[in-house]
Amino acid sequence: MYTRLQNLKQGARTVDEYADEFFLLITRNEIFDSEIQLVSRFIGGLRAQIQNALVQFDPTTIAEAHRRAVAFELQFKSNLSWNSSGRTRPPTNVPTETGPLNVPSRLVEEAASERLGDKGTTGENPSLRRSSRPNALRCFGCGEAGHIQTACPKKTRRGLLSEEVRWDDDGEETPATYDEDLLVDRNDGDQGTLLVVRSCLSPVAREESWLRTNIFQSTCTIKGKVCTFVIDAGSSKNVTSEEACQKLGLAREKHPRPYALTWLNSDAEIGISHRAWVSFSIGQYYKDKICCDVAPMDVGHLLLGRPWQYDRDVTHSGKSNVYSFVFDNRKIVLLPRPEASLLEKSSQVQPLSSGPPRPTKVLLCSAPVFASEFQETGFAVALFSTNVSSPPDSPLADWRAALPNRPHYRMSPQEHEELRRQVEELIAKGHIRESLSPCAVPALLIPKKDGSWRMCVDSRAINKITVRYRFPIPRLDDLLDQIGKATVFSKLDLKSGYHQIRIRPGDEWKTAFKTREGLFEWMVMPFGLSNAPSTFMRVMNQALRPYIGKFVVVYFDDILIFSSSLADHQDHIRQVLLVLQRETLFVARQKCEFGVDSVLFLGYVVSSSGLSMDTSKVEAVRSWPIPKTISDVRSFHGLVSFYRRFVPHFSSIMAPLTDCMKEGQFVWSTEAQDTFELIKQKLTSAPILVLPDFELPFELHCDSSKLGIGAVLSQQTRPIAYFSEKIAGARSRYNTYDIEFYAVVQAIKHWRHYLVHREFVLFTDHDALKHLDSQVKVSSRHASWIAYLQQFTFSIRHKAGKLNRLADALSRRHTLLSTMHVAVPGFGSFSELYDTDPFFSSVLADVRDGVRDDFTLTDGFLFRGLQLCVPDCSLRLKVIEELHKEGHVGRDRTLQLVSGSYFWPSLRRDVEIFFERCRACQLGKGNASNASLYLPLLIPTQPWTDVSMDFILGLPRTQRGNDSIFVIVDRFSKMAHFLPCKQTTDAVRVAQLFFQEVYRLHGLPTSIVSDRDTRFLSHFWRSLWKMLQTSLDMSTAYHPQTDGQTEVTNRALGNMLHCLVGENLRSWEARLFQAEFAHNHATNRSSGFSPFEIVYSILPRGPLDLTTVPDPRRMHGKTVEFVDSLKNTHQQARDQLELSTTKYKARADAKRREVVYEPGELVWVVLTKDRMPLHEYNKLRSRKIGPVEVLERINNNAYRLRLPSHIKTADVFNVKYLSKFLGDNDVPDSETNLLLPGGT
Repeated sequence: MYTRLQNLKQGARTVDEYADEFFLLITRNEIFDSEIQLVSRFIGGLRAQIQNALVQFDPTTIAEAHRRAVAFELQFKSNLSWNSSGRTRPPTNVPTETGPLNVPSRLVEEAASERLGDKGTTGENPSLRRSSRPNALRCFGCGEAGHIQTACPKKTRRGLLSEEVRWDDDGEETPATYDEDLLVDRNDGDQGTLLVVRSCLSPVAREESWLRTNIFQSTCTIKGKVCTFVIDAGSSKNVTSEEACQKLGLAREKHPRPYALTWLNSDAEIGISHRAWVSFSIGQYYKDKICCDVAPMDVGHLLLGRPWQYDRDVTHSGKSNVYSFVFDNRKIVLLPRPEASLLEKSSQVQPLSSGPPRPTKVLLCSAPVFASEFQETGFAVALFSTNVSSPPDSPLADWRAALPNRPHYRMSPQEHEELRRQVEELIAKGHIRESLSPCAVPALLIPKKDGSWRMCVDSRAINKITVRYRFPIPRLDDLLDQIGKATVFSKLDLKSGYHQIRIRPGDEWKTAFKTREGLFEWMVMPFGLSNAPSTFMRVMNQALRPYIGKFVVVYFDDILIFSSSLADHQDHIRQVLLVLQRETLFVARQKCEFGVDSVLFLGYVVSSSGLSMDTSKVEAVRSWPIPKTISDVRSFHGLVSFYRRFVPHFSSIMAPLTDCMKEGQFVWSTEAQDTFELIKQKLTSAPILVLPDFELPFELHCDSSKLGIGAVLSQQTRPIAYFSEKIAGARSRYNTYDIEFYAVVQAIKHWRHYLVHREFVLFTDHDALKHLDSQVKVSSRHASWIAYLQQFTFSIRHKAGKLNRLADALSRRHTLLSTMHVAVPGFGSFSELYDTDPFFSSVLADVRDGVRDDFTLTDGFLFRGLQLCVPDCSLRLKVIEELHKEGHVGRDRTLQLVSGSYFWPSLRRDVEIFFERCRACQLGKGNASNASLYLPLLIPTQPWTDVSMDFILGLPRTQRGNDSIFVIVDRFSKMAHFLPCKQTTDAVRVAQLFFQEVYRLHGLPTSIVSDRDTRFLSHFWRSLWKMLQTSLDMSTAYHPQTDGQTEVTNRALGNMLHCLVGENLRSWEARLFQAEFAHNHATNRSSGFSPFEIVYSILPRGPLDLTTVPDPRRMHGKTVEFVDSLKNTHQQARDQLELSTTKYKARADAKRREVVYEPGELVWVVLTKDRMPLHEYNKLRSRKIGPVEVLERINNNAYRLRLPSHIKTADVFNVKYLSKFLGDNDVPDSETNLLLPGGT
């Protein structure tokens, strides 16, 4: 239905019949175009004769267009002529050049009344009927009867800010006759909703009439950009468009007197609140600056109104539409620019008579939808949007060469008919139009696979004189590498992608082609132009640039969207579709795929599993017939070479077929036949290749044979790609070692982009290659290869058959040369510095005078015994650096190394300073320090108000399924409860255990000290104790010393259970009550009392209490004395705890030092094994990161740091894991990695 509307033409039907179908299709397709768009669509389907007549009137409503079309149709049918003013005029069928058509009022009257009487959908007033007076006149301006528009007493002057009297189509209109003056009056003034009205779908006008029907329009330069401007005498203001202000970066200011802009023929108003100063130039001599109001405007980027004409005293010639004025003692003449539909006679126009000629430069401006089928997507926007910056000139002709003019090709009658049909279809779609171009190339037909024909243009001649646009076309393998670990895919295919790019207005003539029927030119970008691929690729890259490489890859009109999850994928699709909608790029729905786990993209099947071959191409290989000619072999070789990355040793396998393609007689040997069948089998059973994951290390396997070399790049034993190369020429005479070495070098060169920035593992089956780093004598060939390998970091593993038993070799750098001469720069010239050195100058003078014998002078160098004296220069630091970095030994050993061969007065101090600032030493040495004084927790005042808790995990599973112990310790009495549980016990069950076993005995605590177990950090656990007004005190992450009491209890409990259970390891749960009693019954060293005594003031009975010996503490009968005894016990316990804490603090602080950091300082941070990222920890990996910034000092022992974003651990560290950063943070050190060991 929509296609019928797009292809609707009047043909041989009447206007009324055409209008009936037009309105029916508009209603059924639910088209919501504006009135102007409907008028353009309606006129575009009429016969050319009626279109040419309607262009004189420029109807603004669909009713007016229909009414006038009916009138002209009747006139053309009757071919009448008349004289309304007493003169005789010849009969005419088309508008003349000197005036509009005269239409018989009777025919117009009958047509209008007939149409209005039959149809009620046009919006016409039923009262608009035939008047009783046959010669009645009605004004088109005010709508009143009795006069015509030119003599209207209510006629007003139209301008930019003035309102015009709008003629209402609903008013009465029953004209009896149309005289010449009345028709001329319809051309007076502008109508429409733009500042200056231009017909959107006007047919191609004749060249000699464009001055008469078009306003003045040309180009100027603003801030180095070529922009369009118009001159309008009816505008009371100078105006610049909002888009030009934004894209050219013009400074705007508030308007001192804001006003409302009244548009022509419309009640809508737009507020003008800003203005801008615009500096522009036209030609070589005229440069000006004017103040313009900023308004939305489509006609151009700059409108020069009456203020500019008044200030420059401009003179206008109405016949030639030329503006002239005097500027800077020079007469400037501005010539209008022809419409884009009229082609220039040459490549250059002369916009200014006073300046030199230059090529016409125009901008890609708003245009109607050229390709009607693109409206299927539902976008109610123009296909091509306004853009201030000019697109690349495509094509850009080289005018030093002659313009091509090739004759059209001869064709059969059937081919001519097919070509004519396709040309008409392209004209109907708006893709091409008739041309007046001075150059042309022929069109031809090429058969398709399905038997139909495709029209092509032989553009070779125009391509020869085209300056190439070198925008890069992406490599296929680079696009595939970007996909990575994606699991969900969607593919979008643009509909007629090239035809969605508008040819720059004014350059259409360069694309002209000819057929037997005539000369045509492209309005949209065609296939075959040399710059078309680069131009289209540039458009796609600019549109999707923010997303390319992140979740989008683009190859011409194929767009692949990839994501790691379905939720992310939906958002990615939405973002891409919004970009395509904004850029008015339309997709072919039938070619799109959304949210699939595998997709066919550029000949490969991309899936979450990796990369595989297209089954259709594999089937083509399998069914390929035996080649009979060299051309057949080349075709087969080209097809299978596309998938060479799937076949190991491809070049070696294909060697016999490659020999068949050599010059000479074609010979299909038995070996070639075997290779032909073998490569078919290899491609049919090819593996699925994984896409590279740059977070994993690469593995490179190399091998060689007499025929060629091969390699496979893999990750986690899964292949990524295969590489092979045939051995020929001088390399075929290499020995085994050389050919194996050559295979390694070529494979690394082939995959350099993968391997150069990461450490990888090299596997080889040649045992001698593992000694690359220990060769003493090397040939010149080996030296060049070794020099190339120095830029890579890899370890070599020897692979004997299927085994790989040899140990790793550390990554190393080769410094092997066949002949080496050692020369340290700088040491040959520093002897001249002795005379200026403050210390050595006097020593040198004494030595020369023979006063001192502890120094000697040899060959200009000063020695102190065997020590070379180094004057004050940069070599001192170089000497220390070179000797220290041999192994980054300590300060004293570095001092011994330097002082053993060199001497200067401040040597010891310089070595100490260098050692303190050595980043490698700070990063790799001293993982923990004795920083921080002992900071004990506050001592509670009574039992079970402050508790600590922890878990003992990893015990043997008992018959009840328990494998862990929940430990709760009272921080005052040191009483503990040991509750069996499971390692999988959640926070809810832990809370139940606490209330069942602890709360029922001791009540609620006021504070709980614990580590950062996930159960203690859960939302339930925090919310529970917050409601109970119990504070939760968490220890510093990975610092169990914070809750040392519970850790000590855990260790004591483990020792007791180890002794109690013996060899029956799973019986620990049955012994747990015994261990708890023993712990609470024993006297605690810190308090001096047992936990039972502090909590209950008595000791419970044990086995020894069964004796008859009385206990005086249990025979006390007075309550007051009992209570006093209990209080006295608590006080003694507290005093003892304070004394123990003080003693322990003094003993601990004796080996510690107090270190305080302030917020903003830079420190090194030690990552313990628990904090290191998974699989990153090993013995040789540095455990320090930094420098990092201190954000907050929580207390003297805990600090919050600003960690790098990739460090996924708690940001609070104990001060013992921090050390002060010494040195300049902005000076990098090549030997250290300051972010994370192994990071980049």
